[in-house]
Amino acid sequence: MGATGAARKLASAAALGGGGLSVLGAGLYGVLVAEARFARKVIGVIGDGRPPDATGWYGRGRPGPAVRIALLGDSSAAGYGVDRVEDTTGAHLATGVAAQADRRVHLRSFAVVGAQSSALADQVDAALATHPDVAVVLIGANDVTHTVLPSASVRHLAEGVRRLREAGVAVVVGTCPDLGTVRPIPPPLKQVAREWSRRLAAAQTITVVENGGRSVSLGDILGPEFDAAPAVLFGPDRFHPSADGYKQLASVLVPSCLAALDLLPEDEALPEPRRREGILPVAAAAVRAVRTPGTEVDGTEVGGNQRGLRGRWVELRHRRRRPSTDAESPDQHEDEHPLDSAPDT
Repeated sequence: MGATGAARKLASAAALGGGGLSVLGAGLYGVLVAEARFARKVIGVIGDGRPPDATGWYGRGRPGPAVRIALLGDSSAAGYGVDRVEDTTGAHLATGVAAQADRRVHLRSFAVVGAQSSALADQVDAALATHPDVAVVLIGANDVTHTVLPSASVRHLAEGVRRLREAGVAVVVGTCPDLGTVRPIPPPLKQVAREWSRRLAAAQTITVVENGGRSVSLGDILGPEFDAAPAVLFGPDRFHPSADGYKQLASVLVPSCLAALDLLPEDEALPEPRRREGILPVAAAAVRAVRTPGTEVDGTEVGGNQRGLRGRWVELRHRRRRPSTDAESPDQHEDEHPLDSAPDT
């Protein structure tokens, strides 16, 4: 079975409640189960120290109305391994959105270190109570290292995205990173982890779009850039990103958050063929996104139709990354802008 067919079948198995093991193959699953235990021993036990909480206000002095962001997921969303709040994913994400949109931003972090996709239900419950404009979800790596069946992972993600979209919340999902570049993971697990994580990422892409969200490939978070500079972009455990790594992660997400909020310039509204952007069936786009880190996939229409003979139509985009700024520390109270209280004219 080709990669496109495998991704489509895995997403379908999740939607129908199937196990999805046949898509991976019993042998592949068995190797991963056997060696994942060894990899976790090499990586070490996650410490008890909680990462700094990025919850708060960003973009002090900028005008309103404020953009409200909910950050959900695992340790990569929480910023595990750094000591300063300015080094977390949340701080870089909120600072970037505030700077590019010239708006105040309030970010609430609901991410939990070690979370698997099954934990999304509780995080979504908490996020919905805060009425965010956009929810950013980073999940999947722990499902791979704990050998959760991909179809189960995708099913939990689909339910979370569906509930957020039904509540009118825009959704941006950073798909499972390529775990084949993590240094402590030895062969043959390295190759198995790469295959597993890429198939999971492709299936995540399909199910996110089918449920009304947009996905962003995070393969480069543990991909070529990280592999070329592991001492800089990996943290001390050689598994979680460092401060520079989280900054790279956020730089991929910021443009897609702006797109989800309709805050990008008009000249970036349409796909650009010279940037290898265009319209494809969702399964083909999902596989291409996995192979090209940083790729965004979002639903669209062709001739007024959402679906063609090969499934849901999507836009495949490579959003421009803006120069990053130093992340701010969050304020605990909103900085009221004078224009907010001015009388109508």
